[in-house]
Amino acid sequence: MLILLAFIIVFHITSAALLFISTIDNAWWVGDNFSTDVWSMCSTNTSTCTAITDQFREYQSIQAVQAAMILSTIFCCVGFLVFLLQLFRLKQGERFVLTSVIQLLSCLCVMIAASIYTDRHEELHKSHEYSFEVSRGQYGYSFVLAWIAFAFTLISGVMYLVLRKRK
Repeated sequence: MLILLAFIIVFHITSAALLFISTIDNAWWVGDNFSTDVWSMCSTNTSTCTAITDQFREYQSIQAVQAAMILSTIFCCVGFLVFLLQLFRLKQGERFVLTSVIQLLSCLCVMIAASIYTDRHEELHKSHEYSFEVSRGQYGYSFVLAWIAFAFTLISGVMYLVLRKRK
């Protein structure tokens, strides 16, 4: 039982780490001499970064992705704290339903963020406000990590739903 508990804790912490990295790191869309994310665009040649502001045509889409990723990360962290509290407060045989619901909400938020970015990436990168050509890029590792975090949070949410507290 102790091994299972350690696996669940490591799995949850890995999910949170993936969410933090994908939210913070500047690699949602990358090219030969640039990288962009939901916060800024950076030129690798000159090492300068420019914040994405409301001057961009698709700023509302970027804000939706930002909000959903932040909510997903918060839900994942809160879910871990709730799991630790339920670990000591639940009676034997009860399920971790609250932790599961919070983790599934985190899963939903990261799915929404990655789906919006997937759907709107062509319009996002055709904007004339960019100081360099970004339409010739490709998805970066932060975008891939967001989708992996979706799978991890979904699996852990279902795992918490099935899990019962034992001695």
